[in-house]
Amino acid sequence: MTVSGRVQGVFFRHHTREQAERIGITGWVRNLPDGRVEVVAEGTPEQLRLLEASCWEGPPYARVQDVLVREEPVREGEFSSFEVVY
Repeated sequence: MTVSGRVQGVFFRHHTREQAERIGITGWVRNLPDGRVEVVAEGTPEQLRLLEASCWEGPPYARVQDVLVREEPVREGEFSSFEVVY
């Protein structure tokens, strides 16, 4: 997923990690140089829908304009946790 809007400097990555851990998803989240946030996640279709919904909501000071979801071939077990990448 790529998330655009006011999503950097508002604890979006940490919020996403907390939500992913709560849902049981593995993967990572990072800021992109153009101001968007990128999320790579592995989970069931329902878990991924929940994570997408939480990205649309974001933390209190975020203003999400768009969440673009792109599905890729699954490499099951690629991640062991959900991390914030710097």
